[in-house]
Amino acid sequence: MISTHNLTLKIGARTLVQDLDWHVRDGECWSVIGRNGAGKSTLLRTLAGLIPADGGHVAIQGKPLGDWPLAALARERAFLAQSRSDAFAYSVLETVLSARHPYHDNRYWEGSDDHTLAMTALAAMEVDNLASRNVRTLSGGERQRVAIAAMLAQDTPLLLLDEPANALDLAHQVSVMRLLAKLCKEQGKTVVMVGHDLTLAHSVSTHALLLMGDGTWQAGPVGDVMQTDILGRCLDHAIEVIHHGARHIFIPKESNT
Repeated sequence: MISTHNLTLKIGARTLVQDLDWHVRDGECWSVIGRNGAGKSTLLRTLAGLIPADGGHVAIQGKPLGDWPLAALARERAFLAQSRSDAFAYSVLETVLSARHPYHDNRYWEGSDDHTLAMTALAAMEVDNLASRNVRTLSGGERQRVAIAAMLAQDTPLLLLDEPANALDLAHQVSVMRLLAKLCKEQGKTVVMVGHDLTLAHSVSTHALLLMGDGTWQAGPVGDVMQTDILGRCLDHAIEVIHHGARHIFIPKESNT
């Protein structure tokens, strides 16, 4: 679905990611893990084609990002930013309908199929009752769920999400993450997401990419990569795991000595 080839990312003189050769297949759910400033958001924006790489390249379906026409790329991948600013007082429904524009070709107005998809996406995020509300009047958590609904309405095979659980209460954190995992399992969609909750990441992800903050990285199935010693080096703090039934609960050790 998406791959990187000798990808290098820098900020100033600092190397965030060095020579990342990484392949994500259809139906996989990946969590990108790392401490603040390790390059997680920079990587996600590079994968989406929003910023250029400092070396190497990204390919979707085997085609380099630069070879994709913008409209076709918008039908292939959707991107959820970590934060957003609502410049205009659109309604919730209008905000989600805007995600359908890549499918319109020469047609300006949305059709009934677009409205159906938009309302279905809003219902999946439990905000369909807010369809007529001004997005500027929503709480942070409500606005986040509307943004995820827009991604669902865009109906792309690849979803790139920067902290999808941001601003959500506990119940909606769990429901959103379960929905993403379900989309991978049942619809064959591919998810790459950034997050800080290791327990949630382990519970829904098939794979993890760890950014060590010095350019190095480690990638693989969660069972191989999300080991306490590896996570401790990645996050610069000792981690321990508690096993509760089939669940793995990750917590920081009280002392890092």
